[in-house]
Amino acid sequence: MNFKNAARTFVSSTALVLATLPSSAGSRSQHARVEVAFVLDTTGSMGDLIAGAKAKIWSIASTVVDANPDADIAMALVAYRDRGDDYVVKATPLSEDIQGLYGKLVKLEADGGDDTPESVNAALDKAISGLQWSAGDDVKRIVFLVGDAPPHMDYAQERQYPAILKTAAAHNIVVNTVQAGDMPETTQIWKEIAQFGHGRYMSIPQSGGEVTVVITPFDDEILSLQRELDGSVVPYGNDVQQGAVTDKMREKAAAPASAQLDNSKFYSKRAVKREVITGGGDLIADLDNKAVALDTIKTKDLPKELAAKPEPERRAWVESRLAARKNLQTSMAALIAKRDAFITAQKTAPATADSFDRAVEETLKVQLN
Repeated sequence: MNFKNAARTFVSSTALVLATLPSSAGSRSQHARVEVAFVLDTTGSMGDLIAGAKAKIWSIASTVVDANPDADIAMALVAYRDRGDDYVVKATPLSEDIQGLYGKLVKLEADGGDDTPESVNAALDKAISGLQWSAGDDVKRIVFLVGDAPPHMDYAQERQYPAILKTAAAHNIVVNTVQAGDMPETTQIWKEIAQFGHGRYMSIPQSGGEVTVVITPFDDEILSLQRELDGSVVPYGNDVQQGAVTDKMREKAAAPASAQLDNSKFYSKRAVKREVITGGGDLIADLDNKAVALDTIKTKDLPKELAAKPEPERRAWVESRLAARKNLQTSMAALIAKRDAFITAQKTAPATADSFDRAVEETLKVQLN
């Protein structure tokens, strides 16, 4: 099939009908908001790129914080393959729980997709019309479509990218494309998607490009301090809630050192919330952020050490933990600032967008300003 002609035929012959997007659940925050969705090809040819994404997701999240430290940040992941594979589209909704999304990402494996094209249209449609994007003029909505193969334009009763991007434009959702490899059919359509999506087209090696690991004199101290911070987390709630926190901490500890350093930077530079993990469930952070009051928590949902104490001792225990956490976070902020200054001083030439993380980070710097 000639994908270029198919796309143009579709544009000329099909009425572009706007879809109604669902509004976000819950009340809107008083802060500006940044929402980013990654639409990621997870077929077998994308294995190296997915591995790089797992290593650099916290670096990408930190780029958002650098540009908007006061913003609420939500991310989503839409993985896709093709009909006949284990799944066609598998989505993780937009959520401020970036730590939870990281856990989903590290479990992704590349498989299937022995032929081309892939179910790009279904995945892009899910990202634009199936995620609960927030309404409001103070929301930045950004999509990154990452893949190496063109979309099926021959699947009946499936919305195709020209109509999907009309919906995106109507709701101020910017769509960027990152092409892995150099398949000509993909290049043409990825460029059209970026153009219709008012975004940016980027081309990177099939492998996802070289993942740069920066080493500084402050890294060991940051990692040591982060272990102290992680040790200060106090899970609470029911067994499921406490288990979720424990799982996140385990995934966090298992990450490569470079990812842990980016993770530390993300949490240290966020101005909206002071957390060690996103998604709640850490008693010390939730009390510090006033997400919960100690006297409203049922005794059975408190950690055993705290539940056994009388009320005055509970408060003293919490105040001591809050003070210790604050001291650790202050020390971490100073170390992260030194690390950032060291990295800035070491740069002798601007980085080129020749890898997945650099392409995304450079795009975000432009689109969030």
